[in-house]
Amino acid sequence: MIEQIKIHVRGRVQGVGFRFFTHQQALKLGLVGYVRNLDNGDVEIVAQGDSLQIAKLTQWLEQGGPVSSRITHINICQSAIQEDLTSFKVRY
Repeated sequence: MIEQIKIHVRGRVQGVGFRFFTHQQALKLGLVGYVRNLDNGDVEIVAQGDSLQIAKLTQWLEQGGPVSSRITHINICQSAIQEDLTSFKVRY
């Protein structure tokens, strides 16, 4: 069953390749969605896939995500499926 989550990540997550490495991880897991920087210095991830794919992404983030980043807080919530998501992208 396909599900979608929205993840809000706080910490040292901008200017350290966080979006690039998250994009690579999402592609490796076969997820669709996007990652983008927020104006307040945080990062937002919207990921859509099956529960195992989603679990692997959240586990990767909970274990610290990219080596260059320093995550201090992660907020994960379910969100409505967006039918127009066909790949995983970095949004600017």
